[in-house]
Amino acid sequence: MRLIVQKFGGSSLRDAESVLAAARKAIRAKHAGYQVIMVVSAQGTTTDDLIAKAAEITATPSPREMDVLLATGEQVSIALTAMAIQELGEQAISFTGPQVGILTDRNHRKARIRSIDIRRLRAALDAGQIVVLAGFQGMTDEGDITTLGRGGSDTTAVAVAAAMKLAGYDVTCEIYTDVDGVYTSDPRLVPDARKMDAISYDEMLEMASMGAGVMHSRSIEFAKKYDVPLMVRNARSDALGTWILPEAPWMSEFPVCGAALAADESRLVLEGVPDRPGVSHRIFSALADANIAVDMIAQSVGRGGRATIGFTVLNSELDRTRKILMPIVAEMGATLLESGRVSKVSVVGAGMRTLAGVAERMFSALAQAGINIQMITTGDIKISVLVEENTTAEEWATETPSEPTKKAHLEARKAVVGRRALRTVHDAFGLALPRKGAGVPAEPADNGFRPRPQPMVVHSEADHEAAIARLAGMEDVLVSGVYLNTEQCRLTIHDLPDRPGNCARVFTAVAQAGILVDMIVQNIVAPGRAELSFTVTRRDYQQALHCTEEVLRSIDPSCRVVGDADIAVLYVTGVGMRTHTGVARTMFGALAARQINIHMINTSEVCVAVVVDQERGAEALECLREAFRLA
Repeated sequence: MRLIVQKFGGSSLRDAESVLAAARKAIRAKHAGYQVIMVVSAQGTTTDDLIAKAAEITATPSPREMDVLLATGEQVSIALTAMAIQELGEQAISFTGPQVGILTDRNHRKARIRSIDIRRLRAALDAGQIVVLAGFQGMTDEGDITTLGRGGSDTTAVAVAAAMKLAGYDVTCEIYTDVDGVYTSDPRLVPDARKMDAISYDEMLEMASMGAGVMHSRSIEFAKKYDVPLMVRNARSDALGTWILPEAPWMSEFPVCGAALAADESRLVLEGVPDRPGVSHRIFSALADANIAVDMIAQSVGRGGRATIGFTVLNSELDRTRKILMPIVAEMGATLLESGRVSKVSVVGAGMRTLAGVAERMFSALAQAGINIQMITTGDIKISVLVEENTTAEEWATETPSEPTKKAHLEARKAVVGRRALRTVHDAFGLALPRKGAGVPAEPADNGFRPRPQPMVVHSEADHEAAIARLAGMEDVLVSGVYLNTEQCRLTIHDLPDRPGNCARVFTAVAQAGILVDMIVQNIVAPGRAELSFTVTRRDYQQALHCTEEVLRSIDPSCRVVGDADIAVLYVTGVGMRTHTGVARTMFGALAARQINIHMINTSEVCVAVVVDQERGAEALECLREAFRLA
């Protein structure tokens, strides 16, 4: 049973002509031998218009009633699309999310999918109908309408595709947008950005979390978790777009596949927090309880019994975050600082796992452009830096539309330093040039990079009820592993002058020695001074220490480097590490319960890493396996 799930966004359905064009794509897929499910968003600016209508009544609408209101936008789209298909001579039937049993939690405005009952979908497909399904919506077990929040229609499409795959269908999912596919960067900000033919799930997850607006992280999480092949393609063209698929060996040949800018974040710094077990848990569990997702987390090495924790949140969550943290910070005798407007510039690539010198090239390029780095975090396949913006309050307060992708783009346009940094790193890694997976075929036999993934769950086609049961909690976080590395050592540079180029000089020296750096964390810990920590393998420890001491003498004799060979690094990996606010809470809480102190924290979309004392490493591994039920 070949099935294709086609998702059309609001801009692809903005008028009658667009609706008919989308209907024709579905009909062509059916004539090619596929069963078809269309997932559609509200037309054009409908959602914005509905939000404006609510604002005319009240400044504080009930989240439940807002869900009832906003869900009507997709209901209009499904009816019109089904009519268009019928007018073109094919059978079609429209369904809302509740009608097909998309059950969610009770978190109105940003609900998570718990399960999908596919029986009504199967019956309609078996009857030869094209199914037109409302994206972005579901219902609670009490029957209340919910909406899924940002990227909700993408999430619906991939979740439905996953559910149908588990029921035995051969599924492909196509995400139709107003762009040709996934680019090496936002082509509106980087004119020479190149369209990619293929990108891995993990790379796309990192790109999405870093600010690439083509798809939302939650939909990629579903795709990876259930091995759903995705293609992002243009609704106004029949050309192939970009495949999002499991990682292939050729993807590791290049250190970086893409660069992204996020300009809608604010940075907070907790200075002088007690350096003892449980502090990180106290801070981030309070934010998790308020359902505030934290992006970059960088905890620096403590001195004198105190440490510095820096992190970012969305601008829209800044006031709530501040109110939650103020009493906690006061109780700890610490200080809460805000660094003003910042932009996050990131590079991502599977090749970072094995290729040295990526950080050196990125930091050197930014230094040559005169761009100073405020904060650094790294992941398995990404490096992110924060740069300070110089835009005035009046410029930033310029009115922007409420539609998320347009708002994010306009905020990015205001990020003058961020845009310059983005173009700088894009050029530094030659991302405009053709390569495998971006203009050059990876292998001749790939035929457009159509994947042949192995299913995560193998079952009998007749076992439909069991397949439905396996969908329970389908959007819950999937922690796939906890790993311990005792072969890492840490170097910490104290009182590094906060000037452009200093990080680059450090990592250039390290890279020239052929040393591969793992974690990197930088925080501004005092006016004009930064603390920079990084880890290297044990065999490279002495050489890295020597290189760093040499380069620091030429930077500033007053700054010093301290090495620590008695550390252990623990990695929690999985899907949805950042969008599920409880992952850090569970991790930090489990370690706090054992009185295991955390010396460094580093986060990404697919991994959270912490540094602890080496003598507690095995115990930390055991408690984290228990906490995530992997024992």
